[in-house]
Amino acid sequence: MKKSLSFLLWIAVALVGTLAVGVVAVRRGEPINAMWLVVGAACCYALGYRFYSKFIAAKMLALDAVRATPAERLQNGRDYVVTNKWVVFGHHFAAIAGPGPLVGPVLAAQFGYLPGTLWVLAGAVFAGCVQDFVILLFSVRRDGKSLTEMAKTEIGRVGGFVAYAAVMSILVILLAVAALIVVNALKASPWGTFTIAMTIPIALLMGVYLRRIRPGEVLEVSVLGFILVMLAIWGGQWVSQHPAVAGIFTLTAPALALLIIGYGFAASAMPVWLLLAPRDYLSTFVKLGTIALLGVGIVALHPTLHMPALTRFVDGTGPVFAGKIFPFAFITIACGAISGFHSLISSGTTPKLIARETETRIVGYGAMIAESAVAVMAIIAACVMQPGVYFAINSPAGIVGQAPAAAAATISGWGFPVTAADMQALAHAVGEQTLYNRTGGAPAFAVGMANIFSNSLGGQALMALWYHFAIMFEALFILTVLDAGTRVARFMLQDALAHVYKPLGRTSWYPSILATSALVVAAWGYFLWQGVKDPLGGINSLWPLFGISNQLLATVALCVATTIIVKMHRTKYVLVTLAPLAWLVAITFTASWHKVFDPSPRIGFLAQARQLAAGPSTSETARLIFNNRLDAVVTGVLVVMVALVLLESTRHWLEILSGKKELPVSESPFVMTQLAQEGQR
Repeated sequence: MKKSLSFLLWIAVALVGTLAVGVVAVRRGEPINAMWLVVGAACCYALGYRFYSKFIAAKMLALDAVRATPAERLQNGRDYVVTNKWVVFGHHFAAIAGPGPLVGPVLAAQFGYLPGTLWVLAGAVFAGCVQDFVILLFSVRRDGKSLTEMAKTEIGRVGGFVAYAAVMSILVILLAVAALIVVNALKASPWGTFTIAMTIPIALLMGVYLRRIRPGEVLEVSVLGFILVMLAIWGGQWVSQHPAVAGIFTLTAPALALLIIGYGFAASAMPVWLLLAPRDYLSTFVKLGTIALLGVGIVALHPTLHMPALTRFVDGTGPVFAGKIFPFAFITIACGAISGFHSLISSGTTPKLIARETETRIVGYGAMIAESAVAVMAIIAACVMQPGVYFAINSPAGIVGQAPAAAAATISGWGFPVTAADMQALAHAVGEQTLYNRTGGAPAFAVGMANIFSNSLGGQALMALWYHFAIMFEALFILTVLDAGTRVARFMLQDALAHVYKPLGRTSWYPSILATSALVVAAWGYFLWQGVKDPLGGINSLWPLFGISNQLLATVALCVATTIIVKMHRTKYVLVTLAPLAWLVAITFTASWHKVFDPSPRIGFLAQARQLAAGPSTSETARLIFNNRLDAVVTGVLVVMVALVLLESTRHWLEILSGKKELPVSESPFVMTQLAQEGQR
């Protein structure tokens, strides 16, 4: 009876999901309700987790509940710590959920709601969740080794060296961009700065409480953390309303940059249980709580999507960014569907905390589903706005004009009516001077989110409150990527330096911890400082590399995963990782070619440099010319390195499949877990 009911339930979920996604895909000519996106996404995620992840866990990976994990075998109280699976889930989600699922889908909404929605759903279920789950499990079976160490042992020294150089270069760029976004979000914002600053002592208190005062009492520390975070958010509002106190937390960009560099060093060097894990778990309260509230708001308000399914800018002439849907929508959305950065977390801090292999499914596959849900919410937040308002916020002044009247006239001429009076009224409602030319996606998401919240929870009188809460929420999302990413880079650097001097590879040796943490922070801190001092804010120089770098990193991760699967002689399941790998190669290599060689100055780095060189010569144009040429060189070098990893991997696959070589899998020996035995008694 139970099986029959379960079967009927899942058939119903599949039918409802098919209907919802079908409406989203084929409805044209009139606006649709946002609930179609929510229902379609919920059904896709439920089906993907229940069936596809279970198939991968049972058939391809053969998860073993009685096999000891490195957290148990190598426990040292610092990096290897047996941790409750929900704390690990919270840490992992907080660490992977950065700017991508918030900013990327908002920017890609210039094409309409359809392309982004379809890619977020399909990409997450069949690519992003798979990558995170598989890499996490493979790292757990290799003593928590980093992605680059796995590349070296599984692909070979040449592939491993190239993968290491590529991953470290990409990671430095990703961390610099994440830090710069935080600086731009928090500068001159006492509310956001105070609230995020308070999460650090709160996390330290939670870490000590869970470790020393009340070990294992996760529920107690969760309630304590939730209450303190709510007080910190309320306190941030109070601080912003009192000039004497607000002055202390109103910081310039250089001051914030130095503080964030210091925080990155501390997060990398301190024991994982003291700051990183509890702070990420703490951040998850705000992240998941806000997303849940946003979902409640959407259900209560069931807003209409005013953005059409497809806009006129599918031809590549978009004002937010130039380029056609293929490949630029996929590169822009990035983390909401698949993110290479996640593979570093899945082979960095998280595998050192997993208590049992079976928990890798909920942590790896499940946390990525949660991030993809964030991306769906971001699409809705962007598309519930009137299209004219969306384009006024996200279009740069160079495209629409500097003056409000000129910008409104240009955007209205595209067929998306908006007036200067409308934009001024909206800016006043959210407590800002202007919302024109607020490029980058974050302000647009905050406006859409504030609109949903104010219409369902509190009314228009709280519009400014919700807007600034959303800005703080986005900054919190991004900062957790910074601390986890820095720690992952430290592990990778220690793995490499161990070949020079063995003690440097010991993750418990403090001189090595301090030295490698300082080197990593200095690397991304240098680019952060250059971005802060850049006359255009640095985003124009670094952001174009973010999407490409992120997806190239996912390509490396899937190369490693596919190689291990082939060496395990599970080739009948190889399409699980090979299919998303082939798709990523197509979109990233195509996008990289366009960004370097496209003749349009709005797309190609070199074309834009040539256009600037032909104009008046100033110090600002000289810097921009240098940045564009540097972007082109960096993109080219990264693509060549990733192509070498792909070729080396392919060579191994062909040798194994043809029978020319028998390459062993480099797993740690099986050890029976004492945790499982205790649980069975």
